[in-house]
Amino acid sequence: MVKYMDNNSGFRQWNAARDAAQPKSRWGGILWWFILFLASWWLLSWWLAPTTPATSDTNSAATEHADLTNVPVYEIKSDNLTADVQGLRISNIELLKYAADPSDKENTAPITLLGTDGAFAEIGMVAVGTTAPTAETVWRVNGDEYNWRNPDGIEFTRKITTDGYIISVADTVHNASDSEITVAPYGRIVRANDMASSAGVYSGSVAFVNSDLEHEDWARLADNKSFAYTTSGGFVGFVDQYWETILSVDSADQTMRIKPLGTLFQADTAAAAISVAPGAEHTITTNLYMGPRDQQILSGADAVIPGLDETVDYGWFWFFVQPILWLLNILNSFVMNYGVAIIIMTLLLRLAMWPLTRKSYVSMMAMQKMQPEMMRIQKLYANDKARLQIEMMRLYQTHKTSPMSGCLPMLIQIPIFFALYKALLISVQMRSAQFLWISDLASMDPYFILPILMGATMWLQQYLQTPSTAGTSNNDAVAQTQKVMKWMPLIFTVMFAWMPAGLVLYWTISNIFGIGQMYYIKRLKK
Repeated sequence: MVKYMDNNSGFRQWNAARDAAQPKSRWGGILWWFILFLASWWLLSWWLAPTTPATSDTNSAATEHADLTNVPVYEIKSDNLTADVQGLRISNIELLKYAADPSDKENTAPITLLGTDGAFAEIGMVAVGTTAPTAETVWRVNGDEYNWRNPDGIEFTRKITTDGYIISVADTVHNASDSEITVAPYGRIVRANDMASSAGVYSGSVAFVNSDLEHEDWARLADNKSFAYTTSGGFVGFVDQYWETILSVDSADQTMRIKPLGTLFQADTAAAAISVAPGAEHTITTNLYMGPRDQQILSGADAVIPGLDETVDYGWFWFFVQPILWLLNILNSFVMNYGVAIIIMTLLLRLAMWPLTRKSYVSMMAMQKMQPEMMRIQKLYANDKARLQIEMMRLYQTHKTSPMSGCLPMLIQIPIFFALYKALLISVQMRSAQFLWISDLASMDPYFILPILMGATMWLQQYLQTPSTAGTSNNDAVAQTQKVMKWMPLIFTVMFAWMPAGLVLYWTISNIFGIGQMYYIKRLKK
């Protein structure tokens, strides 16, 4: 991308023609790009900022400490996960197909959701006219069924099943009494935040309210803010960089809340009350999604929890991120390595942009040939800007080129760059993808080999594109721009040293391909 910003670009020539008579600042070009970079990050922060009005919460007391000493713990297990069930609470959910530390090959312990002290998902109900099970209730267990009868003869039966990464809890209330009772289901997830691994990807609370997704990031929640939503259906929970813990009660007319709870955070929902006549029974189903933020998996789970497939954060360039992820997954299915898949994808993208890149290189070479004539015109009409512009446009027409001809490839690569960056951050598969000495393509290169290679190839590409500035003064735009651009490979090497290795790999291969393109086009023009 940087090659389109060097001293041969259309922007440089246009600016030189416009400002030939004005003194040039040595740092003007780099300052302009630095301001543009800061503005881009500011716009990104503004776009991700939550807009839901917050309400102060005066009831953010510490988590209630139920005495679970006498409540036995049972394990539920499937091919994808295991979890502990203790009365109304579910915790310690282990995702068996994802390692907690993919870089540690000796320790294959699975990632655990809701496994820290005080973290759990609780599913229960509040009863009017009788008593309902509480967190301290001891159930009778018979296979996968949990039973409890209260003193009024009301029978509560709970059945827990798993399907993929969905844990379904079906609560049946059988009213064997002589009076009508009312039960109101509720569910809540209590856990700590995970700010440490959320850079570049939205994480925090999420609520699907009346078919609209509502986000509140960890920083907003940590500011002692509470948020409440009234909805018909939907879900509530928390999302991290790679994982989601979502709760959905199959009931209309719900009130969902997200709030701080001491040092923890709680996402809960309270559904409308249900009347159960004497001798009748009613079943309430609550679904929990405890799994990865994988679009394919979420799309399958969306049939059970509608709206779940909308929770993945694709960012501004979602229209590029989704195809890039799809292409990477397809290529990986053939080559069985995401590093190789990134290389192939880079080559395919550069080949697709070949007509535009070729036009840009041809224009760059024409600009180099025009250089002596442009310098003559700039000196000749230094005090007549109107005539200078006319002569410069005439020169462009003679050589059939344009000062803007090199910009389109750069503009196309900008969204591709940010899309790949987002894809690397949100892809669970990239989290454990290895390539040569790199154990995780979504993390930085631990030995800084790729950033150094990227800087070296960027320098070589820039060197091949830079004409001699012999005969130019220190105040000439060409000389000033070249002095600034000489530092760009070093600056980008430092910037990319802490970026995901997969992104640096893409840029390095793109530079190498660009160098090859340049040699090929120059040979054709000889």
